[in-house]
Amino acid sequence: MDAIAVREGEHEPSVIDVPRPKPGAGEVLVRTLRVGVDGTDREVLEGGHGEFPEGEDYLILGHEAVGVVEDTNGTDYEEGDIVVPTVRRPPNGPNEYFERGEPDMAPEGQYHERGIVGAHGFMAEYFTSPAEYLVRIPDGQAPLGFLIEPISITEKALEHAYASRSAFEWNPESAVVLGNGSLGLLTLAMLVTTHPFERTYCVGRRDRPDPTIDVIEELGATYVDSRETPVDELPEAYEGMDLVYEATGYAKHAFQTIDALAPNGVGALLGVPGPWEFEIDGGKLHEEFVLHNKALVGSVNSHVGHFEAASDTLASLPESFLDALVTGVYGTSEWERAFADDDTTIKTAVEFATYEER
Repeated sequence: MDAIAVREGEHEPSVIDVPRPKPGAGEVLVRTLRVGVDGTDREVLEGGHGEFPEGEDYLILGHEAVGVVEDTNGTDYEEGDIVVPTVRRPPNGPNEYFERGEPDMAPEGQYHERGIVGAHGFMAEYFTSPAEYLVRIPDGQAPLGFLIEPISITEKALEHAYASRSAFEWNPESAVVLGNGSLGLLTLAMLVTTHPFERTYCVGRRDRPDPTIDVIEELGATYVDSRETPVDELPEAYEGMDLVYEATGYAKHAFQTIDALAPNGVGALLGVPGPWEFEIDGGKLHEEFVLHNKALVGSVNSHVGHFEAASDTLASLPESFLDALVTGVYGTSEWERAFADDDTTIKTAVEFATYEER
């Protein structure tokens, strides 16, 4: 079968021929419908993130997948079920994090991530998965089911951010998303449609005209150009933010977030920066945390419960937003276009099969 992979020593994806997988005990065979492409895939290709499976010289890409069950293999699934797979798997047998259903809290070395770290991804005609790592979704979500994984990332991050404020009465009114990539825009849409924020903002570094700025403003949020208003100067221009969601991987943003927060505010950090040394006023930051009851939480990955919540969220997002967000779905004859990165690209996916072909 065809799979889209990166070979060791290369930085561009290619189509390779691999055997069709056979489900083992407790596993389901899934025919892949669509797989999303995101910044993590590009980081894997560039060699800045990820790890090849042990003993392999290639990695099948893709961690944002939706598919249809083809072989139930004695599990509780039914042929034709539409499913999305979670990403993490135990590396060498179960460990405490997986046993209690919290693989997203496992530290490095105690997980593999499909398509990213130590395990092949889903960007192939078929994939197998243990049944417990699949989530059923409504048939109607088959075309956009590849968005459930990134939405689940934000479900977890917001859950943890709110939990950090749960010890007192917290009534947030303002939120800003740092980053106007696809994850940032999905998060902004979630904050606008499902959370009680009166003021929402999105920070980016793009010039008009730009499709992401159009999406931001069509959602009713305000676009902020960080070249004109740096993150730590947001309170001067727009007042302090009750919630800051960082999705850039720009290391300085983690520290600028502290100044951007209003008293009692919380910042959720999701970007993964590379090594970068720079000077900060540690005393001032410490003072801001203590005197204004601020918090920062780091968040990565998500678990089954977040995927289930993400399916509900996907159903609530405006159709016009989703149409604008997904700028291209490409069949296997033109899959390279899904990896193109230009000013018109927001979110793309590779399509291996249509739902009608089941």
